[in-house]
Amino acid sequence: MSSTDRHARRPARHRRLDGDVLEGHGHGHGHSPAPPADRRVRMLIAALLVPCAIATAVGLVLLYPAGEPAAADDVTAVRVDGHVTTATEAPCTDDPSAEGCLTLTVAIAEGPLAGRSIQTEVSIVRGEAPFGAGDDVVLSVPDDELTEPTAYAVVDFQRDTPLLVLALLFAAAVIGLGGRRGFAAIAALALTATTLIAFVLPAILAGRDPLAVAVVGCCVIMFGALYLTHGFSARTSTAVLGTLVSLVLIGLLGTTFAHLAQLSGADEDTANLAAALGTGVDSRGLVLAGLMIGALGALDDVTVTQTSAVWELRQADPGLRSIALFRAAMRIGRDHVASAVNTLVLAYAGTTLPLLLVFSANQRGLGDVLTTQVIATEVVRTLVGSIGLVASVPVTTAVAVAVATRGNRETVGKH
Repeated sequence: MSSTDRHARRPARHRRLDGDVLEGHGHGHGHSPAPPADRRVRMLIAALLVPCAIATAVGLVLLYPAGEPAAADDVTAVRVDGHVTTATEAPCTDDPSAEGCLTLTVAIAEGPLAGRSIQTEVSIVRGEAPFGAGDDVVLSVPDDELTEPTAYAVVDFQRDTPLLVLALLFAAAVIGLGGRRGFAAIAALALTATTLIAFVLPAILAGRDPLAVAVVGCCVIMFGALYLTHGFSARTSTAVLGTLVSLVLIGLLGTTFAHLAQLSGADEDTANLAAALGTGVDSRGLVLAGLMIGALGALDDVTVTQTSAVWELRQADPGLRSIALFRAAMRIGRDHVASAVNTLVLAYAGTTLPLLLVFSANQRGLGDVLTTQVIATEVVRTLVGSIGLVASVPVTTAVAVAVATRGNRETVGKH
């Protein structure tokens, strides 16, 4: 019998799995129960991940700035809410060269002057004033001059209400579509925000090594978010392994090319941070920390999708051989990583869009623009993060295939 005849006699489900009729699995994370893995596989996964989890916990304790002040300044600014009741044109008292000024009467809503009104001045720039009558604003005042009306200055708008409404709409959309899994995703997002706000930022401000802080923070987010969202199972542990390997690769590549490209990370923002802290800042470490944190979200998505694809394909055909399972899952991974890389590039490009516009307006060449410090930093972040994404697909797929095919075939088929 020829090979063509043998292929024709194969069951239709085998031909579908080996062909391209897999597009429906392209971005799904799979919600069916994960089949139990072989006991030896579970022990091996635990042997790999438990030490990493312990190291993360130890790093969290050692790097957490318990009881340490974040900033070096003795006098800090306090922000209070207020409402602009009137705005009248007036000569500028502090800047006679300005186009003009508005004198704002602001009703203070909190603090020692709550219920009273103060007057402050804002400049008119290009024919427009940033604030006017009817605006809900935020004022800044030194904490040692809270009772001095002339010390107050309007610095921003109040945005609490619209941001809260948007957050509630987001949560409702996620939970409405995902149900309990959507609620778990919101909880994972809260964990991520808590880790960044309560650990990563204070630790860096306290002078800890930014790269070490980012590594520990990423591991906390990775373990917490993935297990919280997808549950404790061999499937989730496989995604964690794939994410961990890819993060290590991104860290190594980022460190290497930040050194080769001489990316010091010394820019205006870093200089302002150093001035606020009153001490030096590891600016290159900040670059690498931002690189790892920025890539983690896309990594989680790719590794979870690849792991779920392997489990779903295995569940659809328990008799599928490992090599065929790997090839089928890789076809899904290629489509996914192509879109994920483009997403990462656009995300980094969006953060530097104002700078790109400035360079374009100055008619600087593409090569000149790409090799400037700030743009080269984003190029390294984008390319290193993309390499990590690309590498995560075969790595995670191979680990998932090895784990999924080690269980009892009959048991896998029942799930």
